[in-house]
Order: sequence, then C-alpha cells, then structure tokens
Amino acid sequence: MPWKESVIMDEKMKFIGRLIQGDKMSELCREFDISRKTGYKFWNRYKDIGLHGLTNRARKPHRYANKLPIQIENEILRIKQDKPSWGAPKIQEQLKRKYPEVKTPAKNTIHCVLDRNGLVKRRKRRRFKPQGTPFSKHQNPNDLWCADYKGEFMLGNKTYCYPLTITDFCSRYLLACEGQESTKEIHAFSTLKQTFQKYGLPKTIRTDNGLPFSSANALFGLSKLSVWWLRLGIAIERIKPGNPQQNGRHERMHLTLKQEATKPPGINLLQQQEKFDNFIQEFNTDRPHQAIDMKYPSELYKTSTRIYKGIEELNYPFHDRTVTVTNCGRICIRRNKINLSRALAGQVVGVKEINDDVWLVTFMNYDLGFFDLETKKVEPLEYPFAPEIV
Repeated sequence: MPWKESVIMDEKMKFIGRLIQGDKMSELCREFDISRKTGYKFWNRYKDIGLHGLTNRARKPHRYANKLPIQIENEILRIKQDKPSWGAPKIQEQLKRKYPEVKTPAKNTIHCVLDRNGLVKRRKRRRFKPQGTPFSKHQNPNDLWCADYKGEFMLGNKTYCYPLTITDFCSRYLLACEGQESTKEIHAFSTLKQTFQKYGLPKTIRTDNGLPFSSANALFGLSKLSVWWLRLGIAIERIKPGNPQQNGRHERMHLTLKQEATKPPGINLLQQQEKFDNFIQEFNTDRPHQAIDMKYPSELYKTSTRIYKGIEELNYPFHDRTVTVTNCGRICIRRNKINLSRALAGQVVGVKEINDDVWLVTFMNYDLGFFDLETKKVEPLEYPFAPEIV
C-alpha cells in the first residue's frame, strides 16, 4: 500500500539521518528493532547511490534463464503467418529441421506464443442443454419408476424436510417416501439402494433435470446418481424443463401427500417419517384409485424379477485402452490429461484411436465423444442415453 511504503521510507531516512549525526550503528539497530546486517545494508545503499537507494528494489530478474529468444519467437510467428492451419506440433517439427543447432522449444511453449499473439482459434465447447428425452411405452409394473423430491417444508423444530418419493408408473404403487435433511446425493443413494434391495430393479427411471438426478454443468447432464443407474442397467428418462405435467401421475401423488401427511407437519424428522410410513400404507393398500378402475396399487404391483446385485466390472475388449477416470474427472493418455466429467469419477472407460492423435471415448456401450491430444477436450456426440422407443 502506498501509505505504508511512505511510512517505511520515513523510518529509513530517520535511521540514516541519525547515523550521519554520529549515532552508533548497534544502538540505532536496537532502537529501530532491526538487525545490524539490515542496518549496514541501508547505510551502504545510501553511500552508493544516495536516498534513491533506500526505496524498495524490484525483485524482478533482469533476464529469465528459460525465456524463449526473441528470434525463435519471431520465427514461430512467421511460420504461423505462412501456414495459418499449422498448430504447435507442425511448427515444432519445422523449427527442428530448419535450425538443428538450436534447442527446439516444447509444443506447449510454441502454443503459448501463438496464444499470446491471438493466433489460437478456440473451439466453443457445446454446452449440454437439458431438453428432455423421448418416452418409451410402459405397460407393466417396473417398466418405469418415477422419482422426485416433493417441495421442502418446515417441521415443528424449525428444520426443513425434503421428501424423496418413488412410484411405479403403471400400478401407481408408492415404493418409497423418505424424509431427508437435504437433497444431497448421499441421501438419495441410500434411499434408492434400499428400494432396489426391497423391490428389485426397474427398466427405466424418469426424473426432472435437477440435482441429484442430473447436473447442468456435466457432460450430458450426468450426475453420479444417474451414472450409477446406468451401471445397474437402468435407462434414464428426463422430462422437459418447466414441464412437470410430463411426470403428472407422480405430481398428483405429491398433492395427496401434501394434504394428508404434512398438515400439520411432524415435530421432527422421525415423527414426520412415521406420518410418511402411514401414508404409504394407506396409499398402497386402503385407497382406491380412479385411474386404475378403483383398484388398490398393491393389487397390481409385483416386485421386479431383476434382482439388485450391485454393479459388474466393465471391460472394453475392442478398445485400445481401458482407463479409470480420476477424482477430478480426467482421463490420462500419454501423459496428457483430458477433461471428461466428475460425474464419471472412479468409472472405467474405453478409449480407441480412430485417427492420428484423435480418440473416441466410450462408457459401457455408450460412445461419449472424441478428443485430440492438442486441445485435450472432449467434443461430445449426440445424447447417447435416450431410451429406445418401442
């Protein structure tokens, strides 16, 4: 800060002034609370160049050991001007051949020179925009489950409750209604795992595009939860943003749930869960539903024949490499780090070189996109997870 520098300069001048008047160095250093080494440094600077020597000196070096010579930098720019379509690898090779006696700069160094001079064309990455998926026909129990969070509400102890609900589309059977402290995926994982263990696996799950079912900033809107469903062999359906009527049966259940199990709310989460459990029992076994000819959902629903057994190991026998996605969502090829998606962290993907330094990345049997080792970014293909229309 300027005022602080001014104060320090005043102190230095007082220190030098006292020395000129004949005060001893050791006594002055104790008074100003500095070492004798520092005191002599100020005094020697003053004797060499006067008061200017008391100002703070820039610590920036006069030269950089690894700085690219200006002649080489100009040659890089000249080659790029002559060959606008060339990138760093080709320019590096040209320099190596033309100037064998000079140490050739690395590709990254050449790329930085081009970038600094505005000669790198940045490709816009296609951002995934939720649009909903096609809906397939579902005629039997467990063909489609619907999942959503009913809007949060406050309990008697002033904490919020976020009910996660799961229903079977055909029978209207309410599979789960679990009051949770938040919409964090760890709680959703637990509820869904218990539901899978109890009722088996559905063919498809339909949700909206919100967390934790989907992530707006991730590749194809994937989340760790939806990746887990894919690993279990469950297809994903998503409604269009702003179109809750596409999950109308589930929303209608939410209206009944709100009227009968949240007014008044429970004092705490445990008491509220007891209300939810009673509502599940009545909704499934004691409440006739007009939409299913006044039957009870329990009269139509049967548990799935697809038993939950966890996830199986992935193999890619027709790919060049099998790579585990890092915790930060990257895959590493030839010491290059390629950004993919954190939603796939810990998952195994297959990569296949389809052209010189151009690779295809695949998850399970879904082709995700292409990347090259220069840009190190995955260019996604069309949305690969759309359910089959029967």
